[in-house]
Amino acid sequence: MPTPHPLSPPSPWVERFAPLVRAGGQVLDLACGGGRHLRLFHHLGHPVVGLDRDLGGVADLDGGTNVTLVQADLESSDSGISPASLPLDGTFAGIVVTNYLHRPLFPAILAALEPGGVLIYETFADGNARFGRPSSPDFLLRRGELLEAVLGRLQVVAFEQGELSVPKPAVVQRICAVAGDDPLPL
Repeated sequence: MPTPHPLSPPSPWVERFAPLVRAGGQVLDLACGGGRHLRLFHHLGHPVVGLDRDLGGVADLDGGTNVTLVQADLESSDSGISPASLPLDGTFAGIVVTNYLHRPLFPAILAALEPGGVLIYETFADGNARFGRPSSPDFLLRRGELLEAVLGRLQVVAFEQGELSVPKPAVVQRICAVAGDDPLPL
């Protein structure tokens, strides 16, 4: 799969499961940062929504066709945003979350998937402190936590947890899961 933007390549985990997202379906990149996954899905022909408290890393996309940027601090009690909902209307064919964890958002993320929608989530996990930041348990998934979050709500396509050496040493947990009860192709 081609890299759509030279600044920061997409996560191989996200690239691997991107084809599961319904063709032409809207994709949310939650805590989009520099927009590496926003750019990937836009390049693949999806309308995209990038949500972050700082949109400076994706300012070049502002006003682009099929690109919606939403500035919101999902963790601030002053934001007026409930942890039970995202500041967005509708549902998504795909939701991507990488290198970000705010546990109160799990229910809202799952609820924002359309039937057949794909969740692709990858972030740091317990044990990462020995490699640096993040090191606080508040920002590290507990063993099997992503599995627990989707249990009974989504079908798990793939799940991994463990230590990576590339692009830099880290302990991560990642999941790809699909909303709905329809059998998944093998």
